[in-house]
Amino acid sequence: MKSAKPNKQRKARYQAPLHGKRKLLGAHLAKNLREQWNKRSITLRKGDEVKVMRGKFAGENGKISKIDLKRTKIYIDSIKRKKVSGEEVHIPLSPSNILITNPVMDDPKRKKVVQRTIKKEKVE
Repeated sequence: MKSAKPNKQRKARYQAPLHGKRKLLGAHLAKNLREQWNKRSITLRKGDEVKVMRGKFAGENGKISKIDLKRTKIYIDSIKRKKVSGEEVHIPLSPSNILITNPVMDDPKRKKVVQRTIKKEKVE
């Protein structure tokens, strides 16, 4: 970001292209993972086990059931509310309020990201 003005920062976030918004969907790793991988945060994926750190649902654990790139929000399977009609809906949460406790490591690209930082540590 070039500008320090908050209104321009917000505008840039809202108008960012989808490949740019993907970077905004990162979250901190739990302390044990942080020490193990020598990495502070990674991007969120569907299926990751997470813990909510802030807000009304602080302390709740669950798996990510959906990620909304357009709105930069995530939905956790255990966090729902009832509508007036009785239907249960997921509540959108900000990725900045989330802590990754158990990431899904099925994807080879995600494994590569983690291995890069581990190799750097061994070389030094």
